[in-house]
Amino acid sequence: MTDDDQQKLTVMMVELSGKVQILLDKQEELAENISKIKEAVYDPDSGLYARLKELDIRIQHIESWKNTNTRIIWIIGGSVAGLLVKTMWAALF
Repeated sequence: MTDDDQQKLTVMMVELSGKVQILLDKQEELAENISKIKEAVYDPDSGLYARLKELDIRIQHIESWKNTNTRIIWIIGGSVAGLLVKTMWAALF
């Protein structure tokens, strides 16, 4: 091997070493990001699943309120319709 070949090989090894170091740094950054994502999803107090559970509870309350109000409106509407029919019946006969 000539000196020129050895220099090229040395340069290539230095470049490869730098690229491997960049790869390791990126891998550490990726591991940190994955940890943050896991914390954001699985944290029992403020994670995604905890917020979804709270939203499910709110939706159940809203649906319950809606069902109750729908029944009340039907009762009131039926009563008003009955009174109108009774008044019209009394006016006709």
